[in-house]
Amino acid sequence: MTLEHDGAVRQGRAALSILGDLDALADRQPQERAGIRLQGVDALVPLLASDGSLGALAAQTLGPECRPVRAILFDKTEATNWALGWHQDRTVVVRERHETPGFGPWTIKAGMTHVAPPVDLLAGMVTMRVHLDDVPDTNAPLLIAPGSHRLGRIAESEIDTIVARCGTIVCLAERGDVWLYATLILHASEAATRPRRRRVLQIDFAANDLPGDLEWLGLQAGDAAL
Repeated sequence: MTLEHDGAVRQGRAALSILGDLDALADRQPQERAGIRLQGVDALVPLLASDGSLGALAAQTLGPECRPVRAILFDKTEATNWALGWHQDRTVVVRERHETPGFGPWTIKAGMTHVAPPVDLLAGMVTMRVHLDDVPDTNAPLLIAPGSHRLGRIAESEIDTIVARCGTIVCLAERGDVWLYATLILHASEAATRPRRRRVLQIDFAANDLPGDLEWLGLQAGDAAL
């Protein structure tokens, strides 16, 4: 598999010391929530910078100007064993709302301003998933439709047809595995058939500034870039 052709690649493995830090981060989050948008977590900044242990893996694709622009911690357990249908990730998080051609609609999630940008911006981004637990085929691995990232924004009515045409790849993982995806790729997740804890740190990376007065919210409180 390659990122360019298939839209996903297993990019490397996180060091044990990093996994320990991420375990501690996960343990500090509310356990009853399946997904938490992370903001103001300063400990992530050096790891996700373009010269950091994890950010450097994204920089291999986007270049040294890449930065983390959104992070979500997923924690799927027997009590939060959800399924997610086929979809594309179509929004980004910005510091403030400024009406800008091509950007919209606008939404607020977890107190953060989200907006759907032009598809070309999404096509220039990558998404990283750092696995804190083993993900065999019984523990709800991510499913992707290879090549779908090259089709631009896909209408909801066409998703099932595109998935059938592209096929499905099951992204299995072991603890520490780092997967990199094209942000636009069609993906899904079924409920686990043998549920156990499945924690994943997911980070979106971008290399470009936003147009006009728009700024990436980023991850570090008070800083538009990180």
